[in-house]
Amino acid sequence: MNETLTQQGGSKILSTVPPENAFYFCTAEGVYTKISANSLQDFAEKLEGIDESSILFHYPRGDFQAWIRDTLKDIELANKLCFIQTGISGQILRNQLLERVKTRIKELKQKFPSTICNPEGLCLT
Repeated sequence: MNETLTQQGGSKILSTVPPENAFYFCTAEGVYTKISANSLQDFAEKLEGIDESSILFHYPRGDFQAWIRDTLKDIELANKLCFIQTGISGQILRNQLLERVKTRIKELKQKFPSTICNPEGLCLT
């Protein structure tokens, strides 16, 4: 799928979501780490330090991909995350996830520079 990202679409991806739509990291079903992410930038920051067991719990279930696709509305990034090999160590998985997420953030910030976006990442249309 090769969609042209609109300024409004880029704004949604970079924006902060309310607490009820944040990503809540767990290490097992019902075992919450008390760590959540409320934006793509925040997700990248939390991903850097979260326990590997949380990454190994969420990734195979498609939780990261679903949150990015359904909440942040970034289908392109969600699809890219799906192509990371399974059965790799937590640290390698973390690195590959971070590489893709940080590349996407950089790409979006270049398309929608901070001069037209507020500090929360919401870009003017």
